[in-house]
Amino acid sequence: MTHYNKLSEVSYNPKITSWRFRVKIHRIYPFYSYVTSSGPFYKYVLADEEGTKMEMTIFGNSDRFRGLEKQEGKWVEIFRVEVNRSYPGFQATSSRFNLSATHNTQVHIIDPLNNRLFMDFKNIHAIPHMDHRDRNYPIDTMGVVFNTEAHFEDPASPRMVFYIRDNIDSRIKCLETGADAYAFRDGLENMKGRGQVIVVLKIWRVWKFFSYFGPPDLWLETEGGLSNIRFNPRLPEVEEFRQSLLRSDPYVQRYGAVGLL
Repeated sequence: MTHYNKLSEVSYNPKITSWRFRVKIHRIYPFYSYVTSSGPFYKYVLADEEGTKMEMTIFGNSDRFRGLEKQEGKWVEIFRVEVNRSYPGFQATSSRFNLSATHNTQVHIIDPLNNRLFMDFKNIHAIPHMDHRDRNYPIDTMGVVFNTEAHFEDPASPRMVFYIRDNIDSRIKCLETGADAYAFRDGLENMKGRGQVIVVLKIWRVWKFFSYFGPPDLWLETEGGLSNIRFNPRLPEVEEFRQSLLRSDPYVQRYGAVGLL
């Protein structure tokens, strides 16, 4: 039986390259070289069965990885990768390490694991527990959209502000800019007339504004090409959240919540 390393077991040792992982591709986003402007290259946010996340970078356009950038959400086996230390500042995961593919690295798509304990948003952040000290780490969360503010007056800097709440009436402001703002507007429009909409936010960033005249203002904002938003995705924890709303939220009890897509 094949032995797989856990992402939580990773440590930095340049002499060790025999790491072997079984993980789900949680998020994929492209980037370009600041030096040569070449690319796109791709970064992969990986999650194992324990919910631990780590980023892997693939440089170059090797045939061995061709098409992998289209496999978000798939389970894969990864063999022989390098481990590096993460740089300070905002990262796609809170791990102190990241992975880099080499000319020896192999990636194979495998069947999804039949593991009821694995959740796509296992490290989900509850709204009441968010803090500005999390600003260097990504936030995954979900909530019911209860208010929106569209700011498309300036085509050069479109903004979409919306607010989400949980099942105990905790709430937080969210901000999308650029093309993401239009994508949110269109996605929400497609849900119109179907009850309350649950959104799931993947890899967002926490911001905090300190005020001399009141409590600090906390909000969530997209981070470059990292962030993603999904409307009522088919996930067990989203259905569980929806059921909790139907039991506890008077507004949702009256108007309903959109079922899983």
